Amino acid sequence: MISLDALSTLLSVGESELIEELMLALLASPQLALFFEKFPRLKQAMLRDLPRWRAEIAEQIKTTPVPAALAQEFQLFQHMQLLSSAAFSQQLPVIMAQLKTLPSPFTEEASRLLLHTESHQLSNAQHTLFLQRWRLSLTLQTLTLNESVLEAQRERLMAELQQRMAISGQLAPVLTDDDESAAGRLWDLSKAPLQKGDYQLIVQYGDFLARQPELMKLAQQLGRSREAKSVPSQDAPPEAFHQLVREPDNVPEEVSGIHQSSDVLRLLPPELAALSISELELEFYRRLVEKRLLTYRLQGDAWHEKVSLRPVSHQQHEEQPRGPFIVCVDTSGSMGGFNERCAKAFCLALLKVALADRRRCYIMLFAHEVIGYELTADNGIEQAIRFLSQRFRGGTDLAACLSAVVQRMEGSQWQEADAVIVSDFIAQRLPDEIVTRIKQRQRQQQQRFHAVAMSAHGKPGILRIFDHIWRFDTGLKSRLLRRWQR
Repeated sequence: MISLDALSTLLSVGESELIEELMLALLASPQLALFFEKFPRLKQAMLRDLPRWRAEIAEQIKTTPVPAALAQEFQLFQHMQLLSSAAFSQQLPVIMAQLKTLPSPFTEEASRLLLHTESHQLSNAQHTLFLQRWRLSLTLQTLTLNESVLEAQRERLMAELQQRMAISGQLAPVLTDDDESAAGRLWDLSKAPLQKGDYQLIVQYGDFLARQPELMKLAQQLGRSREAKSVPSQDAPPEAFHQLVREPDNVPEEVSGIHQSSDVLRLLPPELAALSISELELEFYRRLVEKRLLTYRLQGDAWHEKVSLRPVSHQQHEEQPRGPFIVCVDTSGSMGGFNERCAKAFCLALLKVALADRRRCYIMLFAHEVIGYELTADNGIEQAIRFLSQRFRGGTDLAACLSAVVQRMEGSQWQEADAVIVSDFIAQRLPDEIVTRIKQRQRQQQQRFHAVAMSAHGKPGILRIFDHIWRFDTGLKSRLLRRWQR
């Protein structure tokens, strides 16, 4: 069966112009104009989708089959084009019968064209006019079919845009701030079909995160924890280095303390008082001879220029790559309640940092089993909602979690990853095998392991293996103290 794309090509119907008109009409819709006025940074992100939409619509037209009646009429038209005027006149009764059988919109006009023709004998001019009008009818039918397909695509795109605008508009204040790169990634993540009540869960945790600014600050500090490396020059010759140094001088300028001496001009008052007592006068002279009288010490400082040779140390700053986040969240019973809300809000804050820095963010929940969610995948918003919907209960299998993290970090795409463990670290001692594997990755691969401790009672033996320990105590006293400090 002939496709709509092939029929349009044969009849010289410009599909690209029709698709371009659809795009212009879509962009000029009032809904989009109001949305981009409120969120201008999302406009550039949406415009990047235009080539994809054009390709999808063109593919839809290419694969849309032509109705059987229109295909048969076009085949009949192609066959009749090859006939001479005399042969065409002989076939007119058959042509008219077939047009009525299809039925064809051209039947009525064809009858009018033949109304004043004697014995259906067409001249060359009438033959040409008949074929031209027939071709025009086929073109109009093809355009109508194209417009119906384009209208269906326009409604589909508009429904998709309305959903993505709703999701992005609600989540932009939570996840992007004023960052254009983050806004673009958020627009890409909003493709998954979601209900309004779904993404409201992210908004609720965003509001909770706004009430806990220390969590957002902690996530930003952790995201910037990879500092630039300074590499000194090794082959540079030494150069003269001039500096002023202060050295003690004997010139009396100011009191600098008390010491024992025989300087009678700088005696302390108690020593002079001893001289006025007859019983202590002999003792005074004895201490004077022994230079043991308490006197003021007067001393000055003199500045001198000192010249020394030292090697040149020009620093070459090499920015360390910022890899993806692998965030492990403890879902044991002890992490329920306020701890659970803080852990989920902290993961949302890390997602915000990942969107701004174009990093991946992978969440792993661990209790008795390990479950993973990639929040920066194409369906990242859907994954984030599924993660936030989880409930924390069960035991703490920290060893299984760390084993899964190390295994993932061995993959080529995760070589520069930062592992972040969010837990109260009230757990059993880690097996020596896991500790050894972690230390090997820290030493050989320069991979980092961060601990976000949500309790002041975490076991020091477990925390000792991490490169950084970020503390966010969720105890009542710490919560009240943070609120008071705000």
